[in-house]
Amino acid sequence: MNATVMQVIIVGAGTVGAPLVDVATGSGNEVVVVEQDGGRANEIADAYDCAVLHADATDESTIQDAGADRADALITTTGRDPTNLFVCLLGAEHDIPTVVSLLQRPAHRHLFAELGVYTVAGLHDLAAESLYRVARQPAVSESMPVAGDAAVFRITVGADAPIADTMLVDARSTGVLPDDVLVVAVRTGDGEAEIARSETTITPGDEVTVYSSRGTTADVTAVFSTDVREDGARGRF
Repeated sequence: MNATVMQVIIVGAGTVGAPLVDVATGSGNEVVVVEQDGGRANEIADAYDCAVLHADATDESTIQDAGADRADALITTTGRDPTNLFVCLLGAEHDIPTVVSLLQRPAHRHLFAELGVYTVAGLHDLAAESLYRVARQPAVSESMPVAGDAAVFRITVGADAPIADTMLVDARSTGVLPDDVLVVAVRTGDGEAEIARSETTITPGDEVTVYSSRGTTADVTAVFSTDVREDGARGRF
């Protein structure tokens, strides 16, 4: 079997779970879905090449039947933190290497963290964060937090950007590129992508992938795009 193929248990086939099943099965993984609603369970079974258990995931025997002893990951996506937390506890007790949960209320994050569970914010929180980020910094096409304030983000280089038409080694030596900011990769206007090197020249229209220990603050993004004000906003925001 391909080393990249995982054995994945997905709990819940609702708004988040169903698209997750699509992604997981489409990537060639061996997926077992646990869904308590009979109608949803049947829909998933008909639509995807995966095993589906119409059962209660908070029952330990269900997690066992889903293959906890051989699973690489357990992902729970129900709309209730208490249910997700209990399922994660069962996953931890069965030593599933990676356990991930949808998180409805940020105040509950520490409860999951105590179990070593990775959490992802609920849809409404993610949508709110994305809307605010785009309004605040429209030049940033995608951003992912790493740890603390640090983030990896993608941004298109503007024609008037300080780093435009500059080799990375020169941008670093002249202070245009701060020491805590690293250009990781570059996708040129013609779609070619490459790992960024010291001799790489950044040109207007390039989409660069950047690591920043300060995240997407205005002083960082201003290196690559002038499409932000000092407060990181645009227009009347």
